[in-house]
Amino acid sequence: MSVTATTLSDLRRPQAPEASLPAVRAGFTDLQGFELMQRACKALSASTLVPKEYQGNIANCLVALEMAQRIGASPLMVMQNLYIVHGRPGWSSKFLIASFNQCGRFSAVRFEWQGKRGDDDWGCRAWATEKATGERIEGPLITIGLAKKEGWHGKSGSKWQTIPELMLMYRAAGWMINTHAPEISMGLNTAEELGDTFDATRGDGGVFSVESVEDLKPEEPEPLDLSIAPESEEV
Repeated sequence: MSVTATTLSDLRRPQAPEASLPAVRAGFTDLQGFELMQRACKALSASTLVPKEYQGNIANCLVALEMAQRIGASPLMVMQNLYIVHGRPGWSSKFLIASFNQCGRFSAVRFEWQGKRGDDDWGCRAWATEKATGERIEGPLITIGLAKKEGWHGKSGSKWQTIPELMLMYRAAGWMINTHAPEISMGLNTAEELGDTFDATRGDGGVFSVESVEDLKPEEPEPLDLSIAPESEEV
């Protein structure tokens, strides 16, 4: 077998210019990193595998890529689990629970139930164990009665009416994570929670508007009885 000898002139041969360039990390901190980020977003926005909110929208891809870097997740995974509800971003509950389970600081999310199924006191509480201390952390108790008082249950097309058990688990887990480990959710609510919330936005002239005025109207009062009562007899 022949062996190619390396001469001194070969070692002195200058390397390609690209080899001496510093490593560039996609991000917003410098021009090179931002340009690299835009190139990555351009490729992602041209894909038909990403959700429609990102197809042809480089700006949305930039947001998703930056969030993926902050939590150490795949950009495609973030795009598939980040939803825009009423103009606000929110995580899918499944993704938020998965991120909590895989962070390594806590045990997997567990649920405990109370009350009778179908009644207003039927509820769910999410809990987990902090591995460093062995301490049990608990989230707020979510009940059907709470869902009704907050207006989640009575909305038209609400999933609380069709899959209440799943909605109780999703809301309980989301509230536990946001109260005990908000850095995992990055302060964002779940998409299901945003869908249950009516947001008023301030427009020009200080006027506030909502998504649906009909949803905020109070119930109509019962009609007044205008019939004339019989006169009482004089004493």
